[in-house]
Amino acid sequence: MRNLIDITDLSVDEINDLIKVGEDIKKNKAKYAEKCKGKQLATLFFEPSTRTRLSFESAMLSLGGNTLGFSSAQSSSTVKGESIADTIRTVSSYVDIIAMRHPQEGAATIAATSTKVPVINAGDGTNRHPTQTLTDLMTIKEAKGKLSNFCIGMCGDLKYGRTVHSLVEALSRYENIKYVFISPKELKMPEEVLNILKQKNIEYTEVESIEENILNLDILYMTRVQKERFKDEKQYERLKDVYILDKEKLKNAKKDLVILHPLPRVNEIAEEIDNDPRACYFKQVENGKYIRMALILKLLNQ
Repeated sequence: MRNLIDITDLSVDEINDLIKVGEDIKKNKAKYAEKCKGKQLATLFFEPSTRTRLSFESAMLSLGGNTLGFSSAQSSSTVKGESIADTIRTVSSYVDIIAMRHPQEGAATIAATSTKVPVINAGDGTNRHPTQTLTDLMTIKEAKGKLSNFCIGMCGDLKYGRTVHSLVEALSRYENIKYVFISPKELKMPEEVLNILKQKNIEYTEVESIEENILNLDILYMTRVQKERFKDEKQYERLKDVYILDKEKLKNAKKDLVILHPLPRVNEIAEEIDNDPRACYFKQVENGKYIRMALILKLLNQ
């Protein structure tokens, strides 16, 4: 039995194979419509989600399986004091696979030690979000035709953004990728993530301006400043609109720039960008379903 808690639980070959399967599902949906007939997925979301939870549910239904679960901690026995471990032990008696999101860092690791069935980490606090990373990688591969030899800028909340932490970890295993981290000093990429790059002698720079650096980027990954992670609301109010990507800021960008965002968006990408052919964030949403279908198949050995 295998779990997916961190993107490094998968080898590069396994990631590449999952992307190939995801691409095949996207082209040949009917071929996969009964692959999980009779199987059940539990979506245990202790933290709010739209895309991740619904894409997992849509993925399992599209594979011919069924889903059950909850979308809020308030809907679970957590409010009665039940531990994560006991919740997982209980739910894994009912289903074949579990996708769990939790606000506590390390919650997915606890779940993995308490389960009878495969567990997928659908986000644990500010820590990791491996299935979003698979979604990002599939979208980059689709847009660029490769997962190597490019410069990627990551902009916004790099301190609390679990999506960028996982993506750096994944891309650090591919060849010749340069990183530009764009953030205010208060929201810099954590040292533990930078250390991954330092240990491999991978080039990165830390800057504060989109406009001065966008010319060199092949990919721009925007992130939301996450209000729910801030203890000081005044600091959030001061930082929330530091980066707003609009047409003016894109004037000097490459014609084939790929703009990504894990969503939800607040103010950090102006709606006027949505029809720009470089905007790929809604393609990410679509690809999230197909790559999660591929992952479910892999973990269930279907």
